Amino acid sequence: MNCDEFVELVTEFLDGALSEEDEHRFVGHLAECSKCELYLDQFRQTIATTGELTPEAISDDARSLLLTAFRDWRRP
Repeated sequence: MNCDEFVELVTEFLDGALSEEDEHRFVGHLAECSKCELYLDQFRQTIATTGELTPEAISDDARSLLLTAFRDWRRP
């Protein structure tokens, strides 16, 4: 698995919706890639801060802060 595939599967991983094979590949990549480990941690922190990660669950202020924080973000 490469970093692009990892990023595409993060929400499915967190939802427990990956197939056993994809979860194995995901965890394997995570063990070898510190940048994706950081990305997953940031994703978890975002969810913990907002309560859940849906457009309806994020206040306008929180949405603005998140957009500002990730405006210049680049994929690992």
